[in-house]
Amino acid sequence: MPESTPATIEGGLTAQGLRFGCVVARFNSFITDRLLAGALDAINRHGGDLDNVTVARVPGSLELATAASAMAASGNYDALICLGAVIQGETDHYDHVASGAASSIARIGPESGVPTIFGVLTCENAEQAIDRAGGKSGNAGFNAATAAIEMANLVGKLKAK
Repeated sequence: MPESTPATIEGGLTAQGLRFGCVVARFNSFITDRLLAGALDAINRHGGDLDNVTVARVPGSLELATAASAMAASGNYDALICLGAVIQGETDHYDHVASGAASSIARIGPESGVPTIFGVLTCENAEQAIDRAGGKSGNAGFNAATAAIEMANLVGKLKAK
């Protein structure tokens, strides 16, 4: 009996023609501005047009999901990128913000059908955040945008199938 191969669908890494929403927290802007720069660099390097990118600024990481949800509902975006930085302090506030942001952002993609990427750093200190926002550990904003490009292409293919 011949061995069959299942159909495999993967998203590509071309951003040409795709529309992105980047929701960026102003809190810890010394980090989030670097994450946004990385995301825009990734979109540009993968053939995207920065005129097809809308940046929405929100106060902090807990507000990312509200803006992203509104952007998803608009039908104007192929993918959304949520960028924030939650840095641990001396209280448990960090745990609440990190958990709340993660769980609320995670629901948007499945509920809306618009890929919504979690690009929120959760770090013990500012040095770790800097390392992940263009320092020695790369740029998590670049990585989030690359995931958004791939997922936008994949969802587009799945919808067309």
